[in-house]
Amino acid sequence: MDIFSLLGIVIGIGAIIVGNFLEGGQLVSLLNAPAIVIVFGGTFGAVVLQYPAQVILKAVKILSWVFFPKQVNLTGEIEKIIQWSSLARKEGLLGLEGIADSEQDSFARKGLQLLVDGNEPEVIRDCLDVELDTREYIDFEAARVFESMGGYSPTIGIIGAVMGLIHVMKNLADPNMLGAGIATAFVATIYGVGLANIIFLPVAAKLKANAYDLSRAREMMSVGIVSIAEGENPRNIELKLSGFLQTTF
Repeated sequence: MDIFSLLGIVIGIGAIIVGNFLEGGQLVSLLNAPAIVIVFGGTFGAVVLQYPAQVILKAVKILSWVFFPKQVNLTGEIEKIIQWSSLARKEGLLGLEGIADSEQDSFARKGLQLLVDGNEPEVIRDCLDVELDTREYIDFEAARVFESMGGYSPTIGIIGAVMGLIHVMKNLADPNMLGAGIATAFVATIYGVGLANIIFLPVAAKLKANAYDLSRAREMMSVGIVSIAEGENPRNIELKLSGFLQTTF
C-alpha cells in the first residue's frame, strides 16, 4: 500500500478541518447536503457527458492504483530478458516457445510469440509499438477523467455559491432563511475548490505517473525482445537495457 497517498489525503483534509476549528468554526458547519449534491452531482454529470462509458469504467478500475500502484521491477525484467536471450542463443528461438506459453504478462507473451514465429525484428517492433501506444493511451485517458473532474468541480462550486446567494436574495425579508443560503454558498465553493486540489488533480497525477512507469517497463520489454530477434549478445542487451533503470532523481 502507498502510505504517502493516504497520508496526503489525511493531511490535506485535516488541515482544512483544523484550520476551521482554529477560526472558531465547528465541523458541522462544513457539512451541507445541498452543496454536496450540487458539487458532486454536477461534477460527475459533466464527466459522464464528456467521456464514453468504457473510459469511465476504466478510470474506476485503475483508481486502486492510488493506494496500490502496479509494481514495476525493471531489474527483475532485465534479468528475465537476459535469460531468454541466453536460451535463444543456445537452443534457437523455438527454445522460447515453452516460456511464451507460461509467461504471465500478456505484453511479454505477445512479444515472445512473435519471436517464436520467426518474425523479422522490424515486424516485432512495429507490432509491440502499436500495442504499447494503445495501452498507454487507454491508461492516460482513464487518468484524465479525474483531471477533468478537477477542472469541473471548482466551477460547479461557484454555481453552488451563486445558487445559495440567489436563495439569500429571495429571502431577505425572512432572517431565518438567510443562514441556510449563505452556508450553501460558501460551503459549495469549499467543496469545489477543495476536491479539485486535494483529491481529483493529485489522483490524476498519481495515476499518470503509474501509467508512465508501466509504459516504460513495456518499452524496455519491447527493446529487449527486438534485441533478441536481432541476435545481439546477452551482455550487450543487458548494457542497453540498464539505461532504463532509474538511478537518480
